[in-house]
Amino acid sequence: MVECNNYKQLEEIENLQKTLTKYMMYYKFGMEEINTKISILQQEFQYVHSYNPIEHVKSRLKTPQSIINKVHRRGYEFTIDSIRKNVLDIAGIRIICSFTSDIYSVSKMLVNQRDIEVVEYKDYIKNPKPNGYQSLHMILKIPVFMSDRVEEAFVEVQIRTIAMEFWASLEHKIYYKYDKEIPENLKNDLKDAADQISQLDYKMEQIHMHMQKLKFENDSKDQSSEITEDDEFQKLTNKYISMLFSNSIDS
Repeated sequence: MVECNNYKQLEEIENLQKTLTKYMMYYKFGMEEINTKISILQQEFQYVHSYNPIEHVKSRLKTPQSIINKVHRRGYEFTIDSIRKNVLDIAGIRIICSFTSDIYSVSKMLVNQRDIEVVEYKDYIKNPKPNGYQSLHMILKIPVFMSDRVEEAFVEVQIRTIAMEFWASLEHKIYYKYDKEIPENLKNDLKDAADQISQLDYKMEQIHMHMQKLKFENDSKDQSSEITEDDEFQKLTNKYISMLFSNSIDS
């Protein structure tokens, strides 16, 4: 909660909070635009392809009070322009994938869309945080078409595996349970768990790739068998037609 030292600052914060409530509409619409794009990808994979890399999707919009608290903590000016410039995670979407390779595939599908601009890209998978945290973070800018103008909204997108999400959720609970002062032994345990999760993700992906390879080989065999059967049928048909044609000429 923001502590106010004088009446003027309190008035500024109250006015900002009222303005923010209206201003956040653009972020809500921007988040819905990105969610729609993700939903389209999910449905395409479901109906067209044999594999869907997206397990599930979460989204959230910061409250005006949460934004003001962040502005206060970071020492930013209490203005809309300052918030627009410095607070880029007002709208947030988290995509959970099955495997690490899916993370990069899904992110590529999003950033390649013509109306999306990548403002910030942080890969905490290839370069994990010191505590072991892993995830892919992007700040995306997307146009929001209003009745009389076009507004640009920023949306933070985090993409991670199921295992990464489990670790991050546990770390978050521990972080706030100990009021951000985690005992050293727990820090070490969390780091070890993060390393094990990374290995687990790798092993599970290897198993998945092996299964995909076997499926491809079996499908190829089935297809080859069908072709052979079709060839035999065609030969018999041709032979029968030739016999009929020969008998017709003889008679």
